[in-house]
Amino acid sequence: MEKYNKIVLTGASGRLGSYLREPLSKISKKLVSTDKDDIGKTLKNEVFKKIKLENFNQVNKILKKADVIVHFGAYSNEGPFQEILKANILGAYNIWKSAKKHKIKRIIFASSIHSVGMYQVDQNINHKVMHKPDTFYGLSKSFGENLAQMYWDKCGIECLCIRILSCAKVTSKRSLSTWLSYDDLIRIVIQSIKTKKLGFEIIYGVSKNKRSTIDNTNAVKKLKMKIKDNAEKFSNKLAKNLDMKKDKPGDQYLGGPFSIAKLESDAMSSMKIINDKKTVS
Repeated sequence: MEKYNKIVLTGASGRLGSYLREPLSKISKKLVSTDKDDIGKTLKNEVFKKIKLENFNQVNKILKKADVIVHFGAYSNEGPFQEILKANILGAYNIWKSAKKHKIKRIIFASSIHSVGMYQVDQNINHKVMHKPDTFYGLSKSFGENLAQMYWDKCGIECLCIRILSCAKVTSKRSLSTWLSYDDLIRIVIQSIKTKKLGFEIIYGVSKNKRSTIDNTNAVKKLKMKIKDNAEKFSNKLAKNLDMKKDKPGDQYLGGPFSIAKLESDAMSSMKIINDKKTVS
């Protein structure tokens, strides 16, 4: 199997990034994992660089001679606008500006359902709908998608924007429809790197859930891959502990708790996400 010389992963210390490190290392001669926080033990062909995305010089330095950027670094909650501005907006600008400077032609971008979080779940949206962010966090992801579109149109930098829904253990009724398994996440990212022609595309990061209300046919069409997992296998176990007929506040919107959260206030804690971050043994 042909390997890429250098892949750069941002957000490597995050939960999702922790699951991407090993698969990315297998398709690259050198994986440069970056984050503002330490990642612990590294893999055989992995190098860790501590950076802040808002620091252009740091970003620019680590992207030199990279083949592909997997951009998962972000302030991943609703919170103070200045924090989101630094990591998500200025950080994205620095990534794309540096990519152009170093002639890097492909970026895989972790966008979010929160860029369209104010749509109601019964609207069955696809990848072509206008942005409808539910928070400043969602707004920052909308900016990232538009930035990626502009750099494709003007500079020829390809990008797949993955609007991730709920990539975490299934613990709620809502997550039976929004779940993205770690295995499906890995399949999407690896296939988006290997696809010969990508251009600019938006897909949804969601597994093949029986209860999904998202039209994600563009993912299968563009990436020519099968999204395999289905959250329904967890439904019986959930039903023992939850009232499956009762919705939680915000469940009528795609953004769930984010859609009813106060701007610049924590929205993540109410979701009670289990931190099952993967570590290198």
